[in-house]
Amino acid sequence: MAVDHDRCVGAGQCALAAPAVFTQDDDGYSSLLPGMEDGGGDPMVRDAARACPVGAITVSEG
Repeated sequence: MAVDHDRCVGAGQCALAAPAVFTQDDDGYSSLLPGMEDGGGDPMVRDAARACPVGAITVSEG
């Protein structure tokens, strides 16, 4: 899973949908919490990716 920081506009929908996986940095842009590169098994990760208005989140299969 990855957040494309060039596309992110800081809407924060991912952090609202899956707060155990995503956070926002000091500039308001989304990032993964430490150790959450695989989503940590959080069932809301896909919802968070769908909620991103600019499609900045990529969820890998596997």
